[in-house]
Amino acid sequence: MSSTPALVLAGCILTVGSIMIVSESDFRPVGDHSGYEPTQPIEFSHRLHAGELAMDCLACHYGAERSRHAGIPSASVCMGCHRQVTAGSDATTSERLAAKRDGREPKRIISPKLRVLYETLGLDDNLDPVPGVEPRPIQWIRVHDLPDYAAFDHRVHVARGLACQQCHGPVQTMERVRQEASLSMGWCMDCHRSSPVRADSAPPSSEDPRGEHVSTDCARCHY
Repeated sequence: MSSTPALVLAGCILTVGSIMIVSESDFRPVGDHSGYEPTQPIEFSHRLHAGELAMDCLACHYGAERSRHAGIPSASVCMGCHRQVTAGSDATTSERLAAKRDGREPKRIISPKLRVLYETLGLDDNLDPVPGVEPRPIQWIRVHDLPDYAAFDHRVHVARGLACQQCHGPVQTMERVRQEASLSMGWCMDCHRSSPVRADSAPPSSEDPRGEHVSTDCARCHY
């Protein structure tokens, strides 16, 4: 009896099994980290800050306007607001009303999430430095991390007027930031090919054959 039918049957079973495994798994190309959503040392809510409070991304990530890197805001940027704002409005309003009812001064209410920030900076409940405690950096976990051989420049994209959400997704809805897009070379190239050269740009010359869309020259991102 020939073994060919058995081999064909085994091959079919392996093929169907592989397809089922891939379809049920989070399969993605090598280097595609879309969906990556690490737990951060401080539960910073972009949904609250960029969404409900409508804070501009550049208010905190100001480096994006003048640097290749948008940068992670320093603790001093956080303290620009959170030296005064130490808890949510519900908690502070409740304490203010209770203090008025009891005929006393309202106490400072500190949110458990913000307490992590203050402790990292070596501050007590009065936001005064704790003797002998050195401030330490916040160990944020990077979410969007391109390979070293890819040089993305935030300045160029911000100057062109691209919204941060075009690459980072709807961050104003994210309680915890995640990588929305693949950030693959093909994904970037699709955007460049569909983006026309700005009308105020100098026309391309024979030495600079840009064509009708923004550059897809390898040297623009790999140098």
